[in-house]
Amino acid sequence: MAEPTPRRNEPRLRPAPLLFEPAEAASDPEHFFDLESIDDPRALLSRATELTLAFRAAADRAVEFQAIAAAQLADPRRFDRLTTADIAERAEWTEDYAKKMVEFGRDLMRGGGEGLGPVDPV
Repeated sequence: MAEPTPRRNEPRLRPAPLLFEPAEAASDPEHFFDLESIDDPRALLSRATELTLAFRAAADRAVEFQAIAAAQLADPRRFDRLTTADIAERAEWTEDYAKKMVEFGRDLMRGGGEGLGPVDPV
């Protein structure tokens, strides 16, 4: 898994809307957000780029929440706190990566995270 990269000075990208896919379309392995039905290469490039940016933004956001959860689970004030080894096992990370995620999460909770809102560390 890639290392978390805080982007404090960069504005957050607003992802393109991910259109809902009906269950029967999602079950078709050839179907992907209706991209296969776009014949115009300009329109295909545009929509595929929108989706790429949306997925990247969603992945970045999910990593931030993973880090916050890891920091909360490792908080020494919790009676049920977990070790970084326990967190690594649950998240399928290496212990070294779990330590970095805990620190990243602590930084986000101290106010380094843009747009996350107030986060209660316990």
